Amino acid sequence: MTRPRTRIQQKNSETILEAALDVFSTYGFRGATLDQIAEVAGLSKPNLLYYFPSKEAMHQALLARLLDTWLDPLREMDKDGDPITEILAYVRRKVELSRDFPRESRLFANEILQGAPRIQDAIETDLKRLVDEKSAILSLWMDQGRIARLPPQHLIFSIWALTQHYADFDIQVRAVLGPGHDPFSEAGEYLDTLFRKLLAPQ
Repeated sequence: MTRPRTRIQQKNSETILEAALDVFSTYGFRGATLDQIAEVAGLSKPNLLYYFPSKEAMHQALLARLLDTWLDPLREMDKDGDPITEILAYVRRKVELSRDFPRESRLFANEILQGAPRIQDAIETDLKRLVDEKSAILSLWMDQGRIARLPPQHLIFSIWALTQHYADFDIQVRAVLGPGHDPFSEAGEYLDTLFRKLLAPQ
């Protein structure tokens, strides 16, 4: 029987995962080292390995948390709601996710760019099932003439691309916009206008 972790053990575990998130989101899985994570966490390498037996274990723990966080905004899309309101609310939630969790977004992007070796199963099961479910709702709304007819999966892809860009390419976005701009506030307004026009029934 596994003993529950003490408060100090739980705190150290969270400290390590926070440090690992910093390092992985900056250097990617391949570029990250245990020494870097230990330094950011302010712990010795043996102490690190007491809580997590490997770099892979830390990465896997972060990805397991992240996938749920990433899917939650899409889960909230309600088939009984007003279609345009529901889709725009999803877009806003994705912008907020990019604003509030930029390191997590880059961690996820890095994993996908490497061929998703650690979350392939989840992508092919949980993610695909959810996208299929919401695509069916989008198709129903299109059949009812409540939103424009578009390929539903590609509509979801475009929302991902246009919102996650602000986290994954944050430095580029801020450099181009210059000082005095709030990228996420401006993105929210722009994307609201863009998708209202795109989704308006013909």
